Amino acid sequence: MNGAAPAVRWRPLAALGAAVVLAHLALLRAVPPAPDGRAPPALRQFITRSIEIKPAAPAPAPPAAPPAARPAPRPPRSSVSDANTPQVQVQRSFSAIDSIASEVPPPAAEAVAAAPVPPAAPPVDAARTTAFSIPGSVRLGYSVNGESRKQSYNVRSELLWLQDGSSYDARLEVSAFLMGSRTQSSAGRITAEGLAPTRFGDKQRSEQAAHFERDKGKVVFSANTPDAPLLAGAQDRLSVFLQLGAMIAGDPARYPAGTALSMQTVGAREADVWLFTVEGEEPLSLPAGTMPALKLVRSPRREFDQKVELWLAPSLGYLPVRLKLTQSNGDFADQQLRSVEKP
Repeated sequence: MNGAAPAVRWRPLAALGAAVVLAHLALLRAVPPAPDGRAPPALRQFITRSIEIKPAAPAPAPPAAPPAARPAPRPPRSSVSDANTPQVQVQRSFSAIDSIASEVPPPAAEAVAAAPVPPAAPPVDAARTTAFSIPGSVRLGYSVNGESRKQSYNVRSELLWLQDGSSYDARLEVSAFLMGSRTQSSAGRITAEGLAPTRFGDKQRSEQAAHFERDKGKVVFSANTPDAPLLAGAQDRLSVFLQLGAMIAGDPARYPAGTALSMQTVGAREADVWLFTVEGEEPLSLPAGTMPALKLVRSPRREFDQKVELWLAPSLGYLPVRLKLTQSNGDFADQQLRSVEKP
């Protein structure tokens, strides 16, 4: 009896263990498989890994720039004449307007040295001249031919001269087809010393002017360049040609060949003393006809000065019938009389 008792006590424990095993098997069968065939999330193994942080790799060197392409060779210039290429003629005319009656400015970094050659004789001071003959009002037309930047051009200009015995107004206009015009003007009084300008203007796209403030003894420029002292007998770059003619017309015998004439000449930005030399009378063949004229020359005294050649016709009261301006770089404009009309 004592040997059978322990077996009876372990049966409930065995039955309980079997029930627990059966319950776990049922639970495992109830869990659905993962859609991708892998183990379900509850059964996946948690895996860790270490990440090694490496220093950033240096940026690759930029690729070498391709060699610059050589410019395409310029096509050969056409042999067609300018008469068939109006655009070229217009560009040349525009350069002409820009260069006529304008000095070529010297480089800013270089000083301009005066030429060492003095005049052969003391010049006649225009301020001391007392005999003048002022021409009557007139309109003069000119043909202008010249060269700018190695290109030839032909344009027209007109000088309108008006005076009433006490005041004057002069206007020189150079015009080019399709490119507009450039105008220089001079206005002032007629005095016992000839012309006394009060204002000089130079206009192309915009106007620059010089004002003669005689009561203050100075010339003021609208371009904000420094004022210049106003000397006796001063003229501007347009009136100077008319004043020379009036001086010589008043007493022609006083100005033989070789005579030097000096006068302060004012532009739109600065003033300088111009020295003219009388070279003598010579015949001229002009678009307006053949006539004798007295030639005067302003020779450059400094490296970048403009050369001025002026011809005055006695038959027209010593009005300018030809005016040739030559720049230091070789560009030139040659104005020759083609018509004389009433204003």
